[in-house]
Amino acid sequence: MPKTPLVAVVDDDEAIREALCDLLMVTGLECSTFDSAPAFLDNVQNHFDCLITDVRMPGMSGIDLLERMRAGGSDLPVIVLTSVIDSSVRARALDLGAQAWLTKPVADDA
Repeated sequence: MPKTPLVAVVDDDEAIREALCDLLMVTGLECSTFDSAPAFLDNVQNHFDCLITDVRMPGMSGIDLLERMRAGGSDLPVIVLTSVIDSSVRARALDLGAQAWLTKPVADDA
């Protein structure tokens, strides 16, 4: 039997983390949540199949996290889910290999 994909969700907003994890589990995925980028990095030894991260977080932003991961050789698929509406930040995330940039609130069809 194939392994269920494990998605990491990194967001400093607990309500967003919980709602997103619930949504992912309803679709048949497994989910682990982290309240900060450093908390995720402390657990990166877990095999995640995808990362969903916010941009604006205290300490280390989602862009900083993506930069650190890519500098370390990680090719983990990343989806950015954020309220940030800044084309230069979006371009940086996509240049770093983010698979998608979704703006909060996300439309149902997205």
